[in-house]
Amino acid sequence: MGCIAVISISSFFQQAVAQTLQQKLQVAFTRFQQDSQCKYASVSLTVLDAKTGEQVFAANPNVGLAPGSTLKTVTSITAFNILGKDFKHQTQLGYTGTITAGTLNGDVIIKGSGDPTLGSWRYASTKENVILNTMVDALKKAGIKKINGRIIGDNGIFNTQAIPDGWIWQDLGTYYGAGIAGLCWRENQFDIALRTGTVGTPVGVAGTIPETNYLQYKSELINGAAKTGDQAYPYLPAFNSKVMYLRGTYAVDQTKKRIAASIPDPAYDAALRLHDTLNHLGITVSGEPQSSVQLAEKNQAVPQATATLTAIQSPELSKIVYWLNQKSVNLYAEQLLITVANKMGKAPSTANGRDVMQAFWEQKGIDKRSLNVYDGSGLSPQDRVTTLSVARILQSAKTADWFNDFYESLPIYNDMKMKSGSINGVQAYAGFQTHDGRQLCFSIMVNNYNGPGSGIRAKIFKVLDELK
Repeated sequence: MGCIAVISISSFFQQAVAQTLQQKLQVAFTRFQQDSQCKYASVSLTVLDAKTGEQVFAANPNVGLAPGSTLKTVTSITAFNILGKDFKHQTQLGYTGTITAGTLNGDVIIKGSGDPTLGSWRYASTKENVILNTMVDALKKAGIKKINGRIIGDNGIFNTQAIPDGWIWQDLGTYYGAGIAGLCWRENQFDIALRTGTVGTPVGVAGTIPETNYLQYKSELINGAAKTGDQAYPYLPAFNSKVMYLRGTYAVDQTKKRIAASIPDPAYDAALRLHDTLNHLGITVSGEPQSSVQLAEKNQAVPQATATLTAIQSPELSKIVYWLNQKSVNLYAEQLLITVANKMGKAPSTANGRDVMQAFWEQKGIDKRSLNVYDGSGLSPQDRVTTLSVARILQSAKTADWFNDFYESLPIYNDMKMKSGSINGVQAYAGFQTHDGRQLCFSIMVNNYNGPGSGIRAKIFKVLDELK
């Protein structure tokens, strides 16, 4: 009888705590919703028990909202489920033709597999010099001292649509709007060095890092007033143009004096870097570097390698997801979404990746209409997702053997493990928090707020503080 009483008291106490938390969240959410910054906004919050899935609090949980980069949590968890935490991409280096007396009469082919980390600075094994040295060593081991042919970057594993539907023109030339590629290189980005001056005068282009002599630059960028920040946008060449425009403003007190832009054809850039490295080392290459994109423009097919020199593996998926979420790398999310489609036997495209993701979660009981997405990163302002679905997907990860890898990938904001999401008029967070020994998962989204982002973030944090 005493044990029954203890259990009943304990159960009553837990219910009382839950009710108190729910009441506190209701008060905080109502205050937030009535704030002047949310006068014309749509706001949603869902909080679940991470162990049981029990709903702790929900306000407008089924309203579809733009999730920003919190969509990356859905893409990450989908990739873990379908690919497995130890999945690795493999880039193949091979050649056509024959080797005679140290001379390759044929082409060297770098065949991409969708690896977003090739040439990335984030891992010791993927740095540009490490990858180039690996390729050079493989060529030397095969006895190749001269190449009568070309270095070709083969981008062909993915379809030709490098940009997901729904992305806006202003983002495409920026590093965070870098296009998808079967053969990625240096995360498909490079830096443009700026020559700054006084307020109101034009900003010049001092060069690029690394050198990109195959592009030209026209700056319409203006030196902005102090404290106005980096509002510079590079615009990608269009319609086969080789000219990249820089537009916007760049504050005179900015110290970096450079902006990051996206590479229009990363497969070509990879081929170029290997071509130049070989020539520098005395292994001459007679032909100009090419990419599968350039060959397609000439109605030429990429030659198929008849011999393999080496296979370059990416880091494990768990390590890719770490940086995907820690630094909100859009490219990583998009590459994984297409890789998921490929793994499931679909043609590797963003649209097929989205369909696979929706179908996977529908089998788990989540209505695909609540995951109305155009990409995997959340960069598209047309994405619409509910906080209930995001919270349920987070909760589903709790019992997986890769959960700790996913959890560690989440950044810390407001002393909480959560992914942020921010695009124009959108602020969102999704993650985990322990409250009185009970782990909770949550998703909060605000669309069409007014005023500064810093203000709305502080007010969101005040709501989430109730979970601590």
